[in-house]
Amino acid sequence: MENIRQRTEQIERQILSPLACFSDATKGRKKAETECDIRTVFQRDRDRIIHCKSFRRLKHKTQVFLSPEGDHYRTRLTHTLEVAQIARTIARALRLNEDLTEAISLGHDLGHTPFGHAGERAIREIYGDFNHYEQSVRVCELIEKNGNGLNLTWEVLDGILHHTRGIQASTLEGRIVRFADRIAYINHDIDDAVRAGVIKDDDIPLDICVGLGKTKSERIDTLVKSVVDNSTDDIRMDSDTFQLFEALHQFLFDNVYYNQICKGEENKVVGIIQGLYDYYNKSPSKLPDEYKLIAETDGVSRAITDHIAGMTDRYAVQMYSEIYVPRSWNI
Repeated sequence: MENIRQRTEQIERQILSPLACFSDATKGRKKAETECDIRTVFQRDRDRIIHCKSFRRLKHKTQVFLSPEGDHYRTRLTHTLEVAQIARTIARALRLNEDLTEAISLGHDLGHTPFGHAGERAIREIYGDFNHYEQSVRVCELIEKNGNGLNLTWEVLDGILHHTRGIQASTLEGRIVRFADRIAYINHDIDDAVRAGVIKDDDIPLDICVGLGKTKSERIDTLVKSVVDNSTDDIRMDSDTFQLFEALHQFLFDNVYYNQICKGEENKVVGIIQGLYDYYNKSPSKLPDEYKLIAETDGVSRAITDHIAGMTDRYAVQMYSEIYVPRSWNI
């Protein structure tokens, strides 16, 4: 008798597009495993990501604004959830594999550093070749579960690795996530910037408002519909919408990402990251045990980088304070 997973795989073959990545056609995992009777391979990957430590830490990692005063600013976790929602909407409309799309979405930023892209740039200045999307794959393959990794499928890892730039993901589901990531962060970063008083809604150029919409919801709706209506053999937007999308992105760079009001604290990030790196470099014995094992195989510098990249904002500040800030004491 067939089990629930096998029935689900049959349903996929019946209802999904021929261009979808089917669960029973995965390229598999590096380490072979017994199949689950209930969940498909991509459902299992999604669950492993949700239950891992790196996913939980995303709730205390910066998206754009460092240490904002208020409960409604996005964190790396809320960004991830918004990406997953947008990506699943597109995947369902195109009859592609929602489970694969969701797994890639939920895992795409697992390797992101504390303090957002400021932290990523700081680590890159110290270590050299460092990108958060490559680090996300490293987290999934090596760092999680005390060095055993999550043993995710090839398709999920491929989508995570290619969600930002460069070579496109091999699956259409992975390519959806690249669009969903940008749609999410461009619009929620505008929302957060307005809330912070960095910009006003009226600052957005009129042609963008007319073409995409005046509100976050209207813009997301326009962008998602453009992807759905224009994606056949590949994932794309129509040229007019895409040009406005790019213009909106440039508006963010000019008025938010490099705005001194909201980015003024970023110069302190370099000092914190450098201070932590110097401390562990001089005293590698202070590294947690799981990173000592990495030091034995990949070197101390790589282990320190992995450790700092995995920190939350507040833990990095706490460790820096414990190391460098004198404590009060009683005589």
